[in-house]
Amino acid sequence: MSLKLTNRLVGDVSVVDVAGRITMGEGSSALRDCMRDMIAKSQRKILLNLSGVTHIDSSGLGGLVSGLTTVTNAGGQFKLLGLTKCVKDLLAITKLGPVFDIHEEEAHAIRSFT
Repeated sequence: MSLKLTNRLVGDVSVVDVAGRITMGEGSSALRDCMRDMIAKSQRKILLNLSGVTHIDSSGLGGLVSGLTTVTNAGGQFKLLGLTKCVKDLLAITKLGPVFDIHEEEAHAIRSFT
């Protein structure tokens, strides 16, 4: 399954539902392009819903870090929602979990944006 990104607005928060594999090549570049496009459209509150991610590799992790950097440097907020086991495991192995603002429930994540 390739990567599928679906954008929706909840109030002033842009929620990106991610489904499939975030891997080297098309998956990680699609994620980076999506973040850049959202910033270009002045969408500064971004919640990445990873509950549909079936696999992530180091390149996919690089895409998440790149998204965080891009949004933060533009003065925005970038948060993660609904981490699957594969995403949690990779963040634990790389010790990058604390770098991200991670939430389990969408409603709570939406309220956490200032």
